[in-house]
Amino acid sequence: MPSTIRIAAALLIGRDGQTLLVRKRGTQAFMQPGGKIDAGEQPAQALARELHEELNLRIDPAAAIYLGKFCAPAANEPGFTVEAELFQVHIDVTVSPAAEIEEVRWIDPAGDGGLPLAPLTRDLILPFYRQSLSA
Repeated sequence: MPSTIRIAAALLIGRDGQTLLVRKRGTQAFMQPGGKIDAGEQPAQALARELHEELNLRIDPAAAIYLGKFCAPAANEPGFTVEAELFQVHIDVTVSPAAEIEEVRWIDPAGDGGLPLAPLTRDLILPFYRQSLSA
């Protein structure tokens, strides 16, 4: 379906248990870092490529833990659905915004960090992560 955007997204966890969210230039909502999966690309490879482009972050795709597929209304493309292949990645390095990323913010996943969140992050990914912490 053309109205579906397939992405690879990262639940990036820092050493203190906080999770990293990003905001693209010209948008309001914070979301998981990641991006569109190119034709013929494996989701973990797409994730590694996007994290490098967006955050100057190098990860080993094999070290990314697959968490599942999550679907929600797209934050920045009205009428579109985002279908995210979500991976958990633990990092212990400093990241800096690059490419189309204007701002990065570490938040306590128990809350929303006082930020406007994309539907996928707010309604699915953060609740999923909180549940995994309490399990």
